[in-house]
Amino acid sequence: MKNYFLKLFDYDQFANEIILKTIFEAHQPEPAVQVMAHLLAAHQIWFNRCKGLPPANSVLWPDWKADTFEKTMNNNHDAWVEFINGVNPEDFDKIISYKTTRGDSYENKLTDILTHVINHGTHHRAQAGQHLKAAGIESLPLTDYILYLR
Repeated sequence: MKNYFLKLFDYDQFANEIILKTIFEAHQPEPAVQVMAHLLAAHQIWFNRCKGLPPANSVLWPDWKADTFEKTMNNNHDAWVEFINGVNPEDFDKIISYKTTRGDSYENKLTDILTHVINHGTHHRAQAGQHLKAAGIESLPLTDYILYLR
């Protein structure tokens, strides 16, 4: 389980890096930047929930600039890898209790949260890709998981 999620978070980092490069090539169109800021902020929020920490930030759609993304992406990735490496095999089924940014309480298994974080990233990278197309990028980079594995 540990190796599976480490591979997924490495893929997530790989795909984020590709989209960030394309955002810069497209001269940082604001809608794509906003979506990526949200993706990165959500990573931090979910990480802190998994660790039982207070929210890293409470802004789900922060006004971050693209030139801050590389450092944030690397910090997020490093934190997730360290966290996953520290999880005992039996803890992947552990229930995580948390509150949403609206204050609603929920509980989910750690494996479900980790899966959500990866799927959330894929969803928003696709949105960023559509914004990049609208900004004039003719050919979007390939960020499919299977291509990463190859």
